[in-house]
Amino acid sequence: MSTPVTQRRGSIWRTVKAVGWSFVGLRARSDYEQDVAQLNPVHIVVVGLVGLLVFVGSLMLLATWVVGK
Repeated sequence: MSTPVTQRRGSIWRTVKAVGWSFVGLRARSDYEQDVAQLNPVHIVVVGLVGLLVFVGSLMLLATWVVGK
């Protein structure tokens, strides 16, 4: 029987690493299976949204910098 989602206690660093690799699209199956078993889905969603905002903000800054020259 698996651990209830609310009691999973993955580290924040492991969550950031898992989300980062998913942005790139590279993840080993064994690492993915460990993430599913250990990480809290709520934490993954929050880190994913923060990563998305950072990515979009970076693109906006890059576009502003390029157009400004």
